[in-house]
Amino acid sequence: MRKSNRNRTKNTLYNQNLKDFQAKIGIKFHNEKLLRQAFTHSSYVNEHRRRPFEDNERLEFLGDAVLELAISQYLYKKFPTISEGELTKLRASIVCEPALVQFANELNFGDVVLLGKGEEMTGGRARPALLADAFEAVIGALYLDQGLDQVISLLEKVVYPKVDAGAFSHAMDFKSRLQEVVQRDGTSTLEYDILQEEGPAHNRVFVSQVSLDGHILGKGKGRSKKEAEQHAAQMALDELRSHKQ
Repeated sequence: MRKSNRNRTKNTLYNQNLKDFQAKIGIKFHNEKLLRQAFTHSSYVNEHRRRPFEDNERLEFLGDAVLELAISQYLYKKFPTISEGELTKLRASIVCEPALVQFANELNFGDVVLLGKGEEMTGGRARPALLADAFEAVIGALYLDQGLDQVISLLEKVVYPKVDAGAFSHAMDFKSRLQEVVQRDGTSTLEYDILQEEGPAHNRVFVSQVSLDGHILGKGKGRSKKEAEQHAAQMALDELRSHKQ
């Protein structure tokens, strides 16, 4: 097969990858070139200098700021009683590299990124920094293409449910916060109980509940007793807040 035909075939396959990705996230880009750029690593551009490709570094820069804004807005509304310092810690745990890699892997970014041969051979598709950068770049591309509302739509599918489920509760001390809220209304003492231990020893899941004067406020799960109690406290705070609204 001639080189030009091979390139054409590669482009056709890659364009299908982009379409599959858009179907997966439920969002169709108006300008698909922006999406392609978001997935284009600098190593790919360096090996295709004769073609008008741009890498994703500028989109990553923009996406980083947009992501922080969208996450900040969500946390501000979801946790109206926690302090600025706690909000900052929680946001940092969501926009850090390990979390961004998790989001990128969930959407199979490794299958879509464009890499140079050297980067490909050294395992670039699974490199955490590369995947985290690509996630921010896609956020930046989506913001330019369709604005903040559509970025939030994507985060509602990939990020916010994990926050709601307590995946980042390790960054906050919900137990202390719950104690503060309870003490405002009296001198009652919170009680935490481990209800269940599930799974094998190497993959144990604990179920905890927190109660106040015999009234159950919340239940939560975790990989440790401490994590389960934090999740229970988070659920209790959500429950108390919903009653006040």
